[in-house]
Amino acid sequence: MRNLKILAADPISEEAANEIGEMGELELSPAISPEELLEKIADVEILIVRSRTKVTSELISSAKNLKGIIRAGVGLDNIDREAAKEKGIKILNTPEAPTQSVAELTIGLMLNLSRNICSANTSTKAGSWEKGELSGTELSGKTLGIIGFGRVGKMVSELALAFGLEILAYDPYASKEEMQNASVRSSELGELLSESDIISLHAPLTEETRNLIGENEFSQMKNGVLLINAARAELIDEEAFYSAIESGKIRRAALDVYWGKKPSEKLLAIGDNVLLTPHLGSSTIEARERIGKLLVERVKDLV
Repeated sequence: MRNLKILAADPISEEAANEIGEMGELELSPAISPEELLEKIADVEILIVRSRTKVTSELISSAKNLKGIIRAGVGLDNIDREAAKEKGIKILNTPEAPTQSVAELTIGLMLNLSRNICSANTSTKAGSWEKGELSGTELSGKTLGIIGFGRVGKMVSELALAFGLEILAYDPYASKEEMQNASVRSSELGELLSESDIISLHAPLTEETRNLIGENEFSQMKNGVLLINAARAELIDEEAFYSAIESGKIRRAALDVYWGKKPSEKLLAIGDNVLLTPHLGSSTIEARERIGKLLVERVKDLV
């Protein structure tokens, strides 16, 4: 039986690599450049990527033998799906794998914004004792607005209920009954924006959701709102975000995703009221293990 040519253009676990290697001729190139990938893609039959690698229409047009693209993770916005569809290339992902990890990170960021934990750590290690200045707020009794009620949004709501938060959710594709069963109140976007003390984004990035939160949406939020984005940076209009931070409309924000590969100089220059993490959403041992197991299953689906 002829071995399939499989290329992993981003890191995968050793266990997954061993099992996938038994199903085909696996090449591990976790730091491959776009130019190198373009040179190699002609012979590749299954391409495995995470969020780093961009599967463009140019790359797909050069893929003479490609039968499937597997995205280790959730979002597919780094893959030109229309170009793949035109060539009959299957696209598979592992959306269930990082759910718990992203949801737990979201709760961690929420606690951090409410209780100034990172700022307290930094100032205390610097020799300060800013107990009064770093006084925070409780989560209990506050209203959390969740934008996007898919796997992660649902898990965030489940965890947040334990803290005594009232939860609103906006998702035009989720049923009211589904939200009601989760003890969440279905809401229109404007209602959620105006009533929430904390807003957390969990929607996929599509043409419909790009810049979903812009100047008009920020104007509808409470003054001093807390904002968390561990989904996709482009859900928020970048300049509108900076304006909302500067005006105090956003009291504090936590970002795990950026308008570009890394935070811009402008973003890095903002003070402690913006908490930045290096795209840690799915970066847990458990999520990597789940992703690895699901990658093996997805390769089996294509073999």
